[in-house]
Amino acid sequence: MFKKILIANRGEIAMRILRTAKEMGIKTVAVYSTADAKSMHLRFADEAVCIGPPASKNSYLNPINILAAAEVTNADAIHPGYGFLSENANFSRSCQKMGIKFIGATPENIERMGDKASAKATMKKAGVPTIPGSDGLINSFEEAEKIAEKIGYPVMIKATAGGGGKGMRDIWKPEDLRKAWESAIQEAEAAFGNGGMYMEKLIEEPRHIEIQIAGDKFGKAIHLSERDCSIQRRHQKLVEETPSPFMTDELREKMGNAAIKAAECIGYEGVGTIEFLVDKNRNFYFMEMNTRIQVEHPITEQITDLDLIKFQIELANGYKVPSKSYYPKMHSIECRINAEDPYNDFRPCPGTINDLNIPGGNGVRVDTHVYQRYQIPTFYDSMIAKLIVTAHNREEAISKMKRALDEFHIQGVKTTIPFHKQLMNEPLFVKGDYTTKFMDDFVLDEKYENDDLQ
Repeated sequence: MFKKILIANRGEIAMRILRTAKEMGIKTVAVYSTADAKSMHLRFADEAVCIGPPASKNSYLNPINILAAAEVTNADAIHPGYGFLSENANFSRSCQKMGIKFIGATPENIERMGDKASAKATMKKAGVPTIPGSDGLINSFEEAEKIAEKIGYPVMIKATAGGGGKGMRDIWKPEDLRKAWESAIQEAEAAFGNGGMYMEKLIEEPRHIEIQIAGDKFGKAIHLSERDCSIQRRHQKLVEETPSPFMTDELREKMGNAAIKAAECIGYEGVGTIEFLVDKNRNFYFMEMNTRIQVEHPITEQITDLDLIKFQIELANGYKVPSKSYYPKMHSIECRINAEDPYNDFRPCPGTINDLNIPGGNGVRVDTHVYQRYQIPTFYDSMIAKLIVTAHNREEAISKMKRALDEFHIQGVKTTIPFHKQLMNEPLFVKGDYTTKFMDDFVLDEKYENDDLQ
């Protein structure tokens, strides 16, 4: 087993990795930017190394500084968490060259699945259902017109290097295609330095359901059931739950087998997710693969009784996956608590947390890195906590989440807690009747904001 792991990340995921490593008897190295000099994970790591100024490109996205920190502390493995360098093939390859184990996907896996157009082609070849659309990148607007006409409107164009909804456009009629095409390319080039586009048929009334998978270096893979991530705003997830209220045993078996086939066809090593769009008739289509641990992994841990970070570390150390896949034993829901003002278009709200009360009790888990008087930096993602509840069934889980949200008090900054309180009382959500378009018609009720201020 590894003797020392450098955690190439920050915030709650750095704390999450650190805790498991300590339980496994593995020494830890925390890295931090100058903006994170008072971050909680620095207190509990065995060593800490500053890797640069606040801007991500000069610190958490700087592979030279991170590898130097690993070398000077004699770390024999690096865990990248999610985001930052977690899906960077060059970083994974650099770790290999230095003899440091990258606790994540191989460079080949990342390259093959990181480009969405080539990932789709790979899945198609493997026999995994894919959304009708272009076979690869589209070379011109004229080609885009022809493909749209062939598969029929509505269509969606997507940036091949995209993420977080950037470079994506829904087009419902031919006359809107050119404007959407040009703006999507411009946005993708600005965000990713890559304006490559592909096209898919727009699935109406879709659910976003992902399958957690794990693969070993011997070519075997299993699945750990599904997560429903359909409650989103601008393609950013807000709430996740497992099992999905839309799922049937038959559909879970089909999607699980397709996810295993997808992982095994590329010899996937580590944990990751196969993301699907599921239409109203429960037809499912491959959307993309995430070659890393996901933000929402705790709900899978809760319903399978597995530590996915430990699983990652073990797979990276050459362990085999179990012989059977995992299925839900309980129901778990995660609310992402962001430092954002939901009553002001979810605008980020950095600042100082003046007062903090974190909920507890049976079946309540909070993954966070914040504390009273913590200064939320302006340089990074606005998520400051994940509130996870687990119960015997969905109805009990929603009731538990309502209670936990009532106990969760953060003063000094605006948060998404009022939004989550309202969501847990929305009739369609309570019924489990929602799609990725749910937030399009969601109207915030000010009474929840007032409740939060009292």
